[in-house]
Amino acid sequence: MLQTLTERLFDDSDRTDLDPFAVFEEWFALATEAEPNDPNAMALATVDEDGLPDVRVVLLNARDERGFCFFTNFESDKGRQLHAHPKAAAVWHWKSLRRQVRMRGPVEVVTPAEADAYFARRPLGSQVASTASQQSRPLDSRQTLLTQVAELSAAVGEGPAIRPPHWSGFRLMPSSIEFWKDGEFRLHDRVRFDRDGGGWTSTRLYP
Repeated sequence: MLQTLTERLFDDSDRTDLDPFAVFEEWFALATEAEPNDPNAMALATVDEDGLPDVRVVLLNARDERGFCFFTNFESDKGRQLHAHPKAAAVWHWKSLRRQVRMRGPVEVVTPAEADAYFARRPLGSQVASTASQQSRPLDSRQTLLTQVAELSAAVGEGPAIRPPHWSGFRLMPSSIEFWKDGEFRLHDRVRFDRDGGGWTSTRLYP
């Protein structure tokens, strides 16, 4: 019988030809079926100018063989932190599956074409809100934001809105990816992949 990638991942056989991106796709497909909300939600960690970690939940919006993309206001805390220190870590925890994936590595800014394409796919209301929000900065009242959104919505009409220059995306290009699966009595399964030139090496870890 043909093994799943997950079975191959944890059976201690030779994993030299196992692609962690492919394993992620297998797990993400299961999460998409099992999770009631936002299977693409990930905790993203960055550091500020003092080296103090900062973490928040964002959405994974695109991915390919280059890495994992999320989009944000570049003038937000995470935007400024990633421009100053272009490295990050992320974790997906799928409680319904009792599994998680961790990764970390350098980040790069996506191309304007990639940012335009994703922005165009967003609902008009989200386009307007992204343009109006001065993310992470002080707001005197919610009504101020609602007024700004209403004014911009009136100006845009039926849209689409134009992507503002401060809104784009980052691509996390993992140098390591770890897969964790829950086991009874804390006998969990953990395997970490580390980049090795153009390929990967894998290591089973104690839980």
